[in-house]
Amino acid sequence: MAEIRPIRPWRYNDTLGQDIETLTSPLFDVVSEKQRKTLYQNPYNSIHLSVPLGEEPAETARKTLEEWKLKGIIAQDPLPGIYVYYQYFTLHGSAKEYVRKGFICNIRAYDWDDDVILRHENTIPKSVNDRIDILAKTQLNASPTHGLYTDPDFMLEEYMDESMAHPLYESEDYQGVRDVLSVIHDAQVMKLFLSTLADKEIILADGHHRYEGSLAYRKAQLQENGKATGMEAFNFHMMYLTNSEADDLRILPTHRLIHQIADFDEEAILSKIGQYFTIKPVENVGDIQEIILGKQWAFGLIFEENAYKIRLKPEVFETMSWRFPLVVKELDLTVMHYFIIEKIFNIPGDKQRSSEHISFERSFTNCLQQIYTGKADCALITSDITMEEVKKVCHSGYTMPQKSTYFYPKVICGFLFGTIKEDEFQTPVDTCF
Repeated sequence: MAEIRPIRPWRYNDTLGQDIETLTSPLFDVVSEKQRKTLYQNPYNSIHLSVPLGEEPAETARKTLEEWKLKGIIAQDPLPGIYVYYQYFTLHGSAKEYVRKGFICNIRAYDWDDDVILRHENTIPKSVNDRIDILAKTQLNASPTHGLYTDPDFMLEEYMDESMAHPLYESEDYQGVRDVLSVIHDAQVMKLFLSTLADKEIILADGHHRYEGSLAYRKAQLQENGKATGMEAFNFHMMYLTNSEADDLRILPTHRLIHQIADFDEEAILSKIGQYFTIKPVENVGDIQEIILGKQWAFGLIFEENAYKIRLKPEVFETMSWRFPLVVKELDLTVMHYFIIEKIFNIPGDKQRSSEHISFERSFTNCLQQIYTGKADCALITSDITMEEVKKVCHSGYTMPQKSTYFYPKVICGFLFGTIKEDEFQTPVDTCF
């Protein structure tokens, strides 16, 4: 099952690290253009490694990394460790503070067919290729992906809590989340982490593109290294691991925006939708998320001037022709992508991943802004998915529609960087594990 190892990361030097909040950045696939412009102004912000500028971004990242190493902007920790990472957050409409507990380590980059790391979403090829190029040039994981293991006994949490008494970093990020990082160097405790994960499967919660980039890089290296032992640095990948049984694991919905549909006409669309869905007008568009909450196959449909709650007619469900197992077909998002995006907007399922007519937005407010400014024709509002649904789909061997889950909060980039450069990856201490 899952083989993990302590990590010996590169981190900002002690002086820069005192102002770590100015050096962190959102992940490459969520950072906005406005955020980028601000972050690029700091020559040492982590965005220069995760979302590099220039006509050849990967080469830019390579040069930046080498410069930072030579100038001592970043330094490699002398000892490998398990890096504990807590995120303290609240959700809209509640004062309760949650804390998502986890740790960052190296994990073997298993092929999907190994059934050790399980995916639940499809990826977008262009984004995968972008990650491959940067990884190949830098041999660096600029940010950890997010994986979930299942441990109902919570074997590791007490050791993580103890580590948090002596944090390395503490900052507030762009989400308003308090991020805290600490490290465990005790060899016996680290062995407990390794043994606890040794019989676990890992569900990839976030970072499918970056993980697939690691798989592609590993495959290329294996083709070049006929005598590979399996312990080379390119076989590993930096991951943040959290317990799927924790109450503080939150999955938020990702809504769909529809753009530039030829001959777009609200009345015609509603007429088509009526063949599959019941339709009820919503007077106050701000209530639409609450109105659809907890109702299977119910969605919000928002136009510039009107909003509706639509819900699939139960008898219609049996007409779905997509060849998926029932656990996938019954998902709200599968119903949305089949009966609305394919049947109503005429975008076939096999074209949806690359379609320029579909975009994804977590923020309900941003959905409304896109509609009211004419940047989108309409918005499809969905409810969140449950952890149990994620597990069932993963074990079915199939995937959900792209951007099905938004595990909140997102991890941030900049606390540490994981090297897969051979002379930096291997250390004598590794023999202890």
